[in-house]
Amino acid sequence: MEMHVVSFSGGKDSTAMLLRMVELGMQIDEIIFCDTGVEFPQMYDHIAKVEKYIGRPITKLRRPKSFEYMLLSHVKKSGVVGYSFPDFRNRWCTAYFKRDHIKSYLRQARKEMAVIEYIGIAADESKRIKDKRYPLVEWGWTEADCLKYCYSKGFDWGGLYQVFRRVSCWCCPLKGLDELRQLRKYFPELWEKLLEWQTKTWRSFRSDYSVLELEEKFMADEQFQQMELFAGRVAV
Repeated sequence: MEMHVVSFSGGKDSTAMLLRMVELGMQIDEIIFCDTGVEFPQMYDHIAKVEKYIGRPITKLRRPKSFEYMLLSHVKKSGVVGYSFPDFRNRWCTAYFKRDHIKSYLRQARKEMAVIEYIGIAADESKRIKDKRYPLVEWGWTEADCLKYCYSKGFDWGGLYQVFRRVSCWCCPLKGLDELRQLRKYFPELWEKLLEWQTKTWRSFRSDYSVLELEEKFMADEQFQQMELFAGRVAV
C-alpha cells in the first residue's frame, strides 16, 4: 500500500508540479504546505486560488511557536536565548518549520505504508536531488518552464515574481541585496519588522551587513541616484 504526498511550498516549482500532476491524473493522496508564518501575504491568496483551481484542500501545517519567538525568545540547551537569524551553515528555520515538521506529520503513516513524497525541484536544480520523487526533473522542466506554465494557468502570485526571484520567507537573510532592496521598497512594513528584530537579537542579519547597515546603505544609494538624476537634468 502506498500514500502519495505532494510537498507544496507555494512557489512556482511546486505549484507547476502540482498543477501538472493533477492535469495528468497522477495519484495524489495529500498535499502538504508547511506554513512558516513569515510567508508573503500574497502567498496565502495564491494557496487559496490553487485549492479552488484543483478542487481540493491543501493540508496546512504550522508550528505552535512562531518564527519571531524562535528567533528572539526560545532558550537553547546552551542557554543562548533565541536562534537569531539563520545562515548558510545553520538553517534552523528550514529544519524546524518544514523538514522536521513534515517528517513528524508523516511518521505514523510511514509505519503503516510506503509514503512517496513529491518534491518540486526543477531540472536545473537537479544537484539537490536526494531520495524522493522529483517529477519536474523527470519531465525536464526548468524554473523558467515552471513559471511560464503557472502564468499560463492564471497564477501570478500578485506580481511577486516580477519583484523577487524566489518568494519563500520574506525575512530570509539568504536573499540577494537587490531582493532586499526590493523588499524595503515594496513591503516597508515587513522591512520595519526586520529592523526591529535586528535590534533585539545577537546575530547580524548577514555576515556582511546588519539590517541597520542595509538601511543606511540603501538610503545612501537612493540619495546618490537622486543626485545623479538631478545633475543629469541640470546638464541638459
